Amino acid sequence: MLFPTEYNQIIHRLDQVDPIAYGRSRNFLDGAVTHLSPYLSRGVISTKQVMEHVLGKGYEPSQITKFLQELAWRDYWQQIWITKGDAINKDLKQVQSPVQNHKMPKAIIEGNTGIEVVDRQVEEFYATGYLHNHVRMYLAAMACNMGQSHWKIPAKWMYYHLLDGDWASNALSWQWVVGSNSHKKYLANQENINRYCHSTQRGTFLDRSYEELAEMDIPERLIPTALPDLTVSLPDAKDLDLDPKKPTLIYNFYNLDPLWRKEMDANRILLLEPSHFDQYPVAPKTIDFILKLAENIEGLQVMVGEFLELETKYSLEKIFYKEHPLNRHYTGTEDIRDWMFSVKGYYPSFFAFWKKCQKHWRDG
Repeated sequence: MLFPTEYNQIIHRLDQVDPIAYGRSRNFLDGAVTHLSPYLSRGVISTKQVMEHVLGKGYEPSQITKFLQELAWRDYWQQIWITKGDAINKDLKQVQSPVQNHKMPKAIIEGNTGIEVVDRQVEEFYATGYLHNHVRMYLAAMACNMGQSHWKIPAKWMYYHLLDGDWASNALSWQWVVGSNSHKKYLANQENINRYCHSTQRGTFLDRSYEELAEMDIPERLIPTALPDLTVSLPDAKDLDLDPKKPTLIYNFYNLDPLWRKEMDANRILLLEPSHFDQYPVAPKTIDFILKLAENIEGLQVMVGEFLELETKYSLEKIFYKEHPLNRHYTGTEDIRDWMFSVKGYYPSFFAFWKKCQKHWRDG
């Protein structure tokens, strides 16, 4: 799967979305998924923009509920991050159990689990930065519920390689799989994998009933563990050519929206903070991807450094940035991002959140 970076190609991809086919087939490896997630995660387009574009084609919300719900999951995870802050980096609702290690199965890192279709997907993942959502769940279930690794390290491994890495969606989805952010663990057996991946493999350690999987010891293939290599490679730091009389717009890993304040005569800076990537490392291909997306923003300059350094070194006064949980140390004028709905705050379940969201149409 290739992900173009030119804005007109991204909008063309948005225009090709079939929300009804998506609802029918999204769980299958070859289903009608949108392949929009890297652009949503990087803030090139918004969940609200996608919703309005699709509804603008004449679909009724009741026709495309599954599509709208999957979009809303992104906003839901973000609302939890905003409300809970760094608490999402730990077991949120209850402790994951059992946990035998704080590494991850070496077989997953190497794409050598013996589950043939999953191993092929890991190989493709390293090459493209893309993983189908069902495969993400399979890997999380194998690493944590079968391999009994704590979720944090394998979640960071996946985030590192994802072009669409969104820490809220990633961390909280892993916690949903392992039961620390849900009422039960998620498991997938070989029959499930064969169905949704159109494979026919048998005789694996997953080729059992769900009752048997729940009682199994760690499969031999998943016993050796390792820490994944999460090395970050940022561009070389360069001095910026700024006009201190102009306002300054700050873009970052989560905001590469080329339409944001487009008409403003301003300095435009893509800020890559080493402290951010120390905490949430990403792969070189992800850095390359965001630098290509940044080319959609005219006059954008790249700064590798911290916000405070930028503010003081260049004596900036009028600074604008988009709201995000990782921007709380920024100072200046905060623009609220485009949410699908006006529903804010923490909800203990997605469907409690979604029930509030549905009032948007009933009350509208």
